[in-house]
Amino acid sequence: MSMTTPPGWYPDPAVPTVERWWDGTAWTGHTRPADGGRPTAVVVPPKPRTGRVLQIAAAALAVAAVVTTVVLLRPGGDGTPVAKQPAASPASAPASPSPSEEPQDPQPSATAEDDSVLVDQLNGITLPVPQGWEKPDTGIDRSPGMAMTDDYKCPNTTRYCKRGRVLSRTLTSSATTPEAMAKEDISEAAEQLYGEDGLGNRPYGGISSHKVVAARQAVVAGRTGYLVRWQVTTGKGPGGYVQSLVFPSPNGVEHPVVVRFAFDAGQEAPPLTLMDEITKGIRPIGSSTSGGVGSSLAPGNG
Repeated sequence: MSMTTPPGWYPDPAVPTVERWWDGTAWTGHTRPADGGRPTAVVVPPKPRTGRVLQIAAAALAVAAVVTTVVLLRPGGDGTPVAKQPAASPASAPASPSPSEEPQDPQPSATAEDDSVLVDQLNGITLPVPQGWEKPDTGIDRSPGMAMTDDYKCPNTTRYCKRGRVLSRTLTSSATTPEAMAKEDISEAAEQLYGEDGLGNRPYGGISSHKVVAARQAVVAGRTGYLVRWQVTTGKGPGGYVQSLVFPSPNGVEHPVVVRFAFDAGQEAPPLTLMDEITKGIRPIGSSTSGGVGSSLAPGNG
């Protein structure tokens, strides 16, 4: 698309020492010295004799021919002034965006579609999904969760249970430290995972007793947290292990997060070392590095 040259004084194509007025469409008869003097009008003397008129007309045609030839030979060739051409206004600039402004296709979220990780968007973390585990559409209490793919008939009902379950949720607590929060949460976690469910059923016959098998600090997703692990005895079945892992969220808000674990006891259940492996693999969303060692920072029972 060609751009219109705005009206103004430009070097006369035929006489470089003179500037001529361009009205935006064509050259006019107004000129001025190239040093910016006042414009002078080309005036034809009044009532010339016929012969004189013909001479002037012939001279004018000759000058016009020279001007046209010079202009056409200049870059552009369309008769518009080229020298000192003002920059085009924004309205006449090309409408296409610059490369940096071109719309970019949204990048797909690898973690959102990756079956190997469980994403907790609210708390800003991802958890590794072990081999042989799956991510249900909704977790317990609508919390992001995962469980072993294989199931079995629950010891105390006709329903089916999982030998390994993990869920992540925001923790509401009046306690002020991860240690106090974990010690407070573990009883609720045990009841949720091995006691009475939300429908009033007791798939394992309820919890009859428990004992603490681990209580220690752990680094999770770059934050120092605390874990408490219980071994629970249930009214029916082999019982199992429950763990509450509490740590500050890495998403900047620093609200407490709890990851609850439930592993059945018995030969077909997942090993307890898998709890530590999952803890070690918890990372902030978008991080490509390990989230935390998940190991004891001080001597403690495992």
